[in-house]
Amino acid sequence: MKRDPNVIFEGSIPGNYDRYLGPALFEPFAKDIIARLSDEQPAKVLEIACGTGILTRRLRDSLAPTVQIVATDLNPGMFAFAQGKFHPNEKIEWHAADAAALPFPDGSFDAVVCQFGLMFVPDKEMAMRECYRVLTRGGVFLFNVWDSIERNPIGQMAHQTIASFFEHDPPNFYELPFGFFDTDLIRGMLGRAGFKAIEVSRVTLPCRSPSAADLATGLVRGNPVATAIEERGVDVEDVIRAVSQRIAEQCGSAPVESTIQAFVWRALHE
Repeated sequence: MKRDPNVIFEGSIPGNYDRYLGPALFEPFAKDIIARLSDEQPAKVLEIACGTGILTRRLRDSLAPTVQIVATDLNPGMFAFAQGKFHPNEKIEWHAADAAALPFPDGSFDAVVCQFGLMFVPDKEMAMRECYRVLTRGGVFLFNVWDSIERNPIGQMAHQTIASFFEHDPPNFYELPFGFFDTDLIRGMLGRAGFKAIEVSRVTLPCRSPSAADLATGLVRGNPVATAIEERGVDVEDVIRAVSQRIAEQCGSAPVESTIQAFVWRALHE
């Protein structure tokens, strides 16, 4: 089966994602996840869709050295970038794995965490069933997903500006990360997977970047939208300049100050 090009993070994408988007979009919510996980005191943690290891790094730095951490992802480029953040003696176990077909026995983990990854999994309900399966009784599934693009101005500006370069069929990457926010839908999926005591919080955090140019670079070159732009014959640098200008007008040029909003979910295996 051919993979959706919107989920292929390879080549220079992981480095741009981590450098330009990590501090602005993902570090704030990684801190939020860690704060929530610290109350659970797990002995063994599975991270699915670890990406460039932003949350993985926080897990290892924040949890006791005795806590076992297993990190998985399906994108080789992201996976390799994440591994490069760790020394061999830091006790991270790495597995290339599909979130919908986890290669672990039943009841292997006390906690499963996922930072903005479920939106990219084609079979989300199967991924939730797999998370339930590999959790111990009383284990926790903790994950976040972006709220709608209308509630995330940075993503909305990038999406609209990119689309303005195309008369028809504009790149649709941004519909994917900002398209899985229906709380009734997600709650139903979690319930059918077996989870109980399902809780959700809508969380708004600051989004800060040193410059509009940096953030625009990440928003275009830090995900597969750059590939789609190039394939349609448009100059990527022209798009970056336009996104940068739009952000500067709305949120400042240096630094950028805005907000990001997501849903944070907690569900128990009982």
